[in-house]
Amino acid sequence: MSGSGPFQDKPSIRVEAVTLARGLRVLTRDLSFAAGAGELVEVRGGNGTGKTTLLRAIAGYLKPKAGAITFASADEPALKLHHVGHLNGLKGATSVRSHLRYWAGLFGVDARDEEALAQLGLTQQADLPARVLSQGQARRLALSRLVIAPRPIWLLDEPAAALDAQGREMLARMIEAHRAKGGLIIAAVHEALGPTPSQTITVGA
Repeated sequence: MSGSGPFQDKPSIRVEAVTLARGLRVLTRDLSFAAGAGELVEVRGGNGTGKTTLLRAIAGYLKPKAGAITFASADEPALKLHHVGHLNGLKGATSVRSHLRYWAGLFGVDARDEEALAQLGLTQQADLPARVLSQGQARRLALSRLVIAPRPIWLLDEPAAALDAQGREMLARMIEAHRAKGGLIIAAVHEALGPTPSQTITVGA
């Protein structure tokens, strides 16, 4: 999966004078930046300053209070991106392998679960229910949807949370492989992911 070819449709996102709010509270005012193929954008800020809200706005889950978020492609943005939130979104009674096959069916691709299991370091846990996984293994499983169905844009909310040193190295390799194919990553982080970011955005009113 990591060896698949470059993306034909080069991703590009432009955030223009965006203001984000939660209820009546303004989180971020007049935020502007642009990012394209091969870039890693790290979004920083304290707790509650709007990092998660920004990712959700880019994903199309909510509308900014002001400003605009645009994509280069005329296609539906949801078909071009993966959003992995800070919650893993796993079903406790469902096996690791079944999660992979479910996501493959949801995204309309061949499962290729053995390859994904090996890449994520979950081969030995393949037939275990998600509820018995460690927090780090659960995070690896949540991230596996990125390799199950390649999409050019990744929106990642604290992707390294609960990962050990080996898991962080795995994530860094995934990010660099995605960038090499022309992918775009926007990640909300408290600590640097490892790969050198193209730009760092700070949110907060």
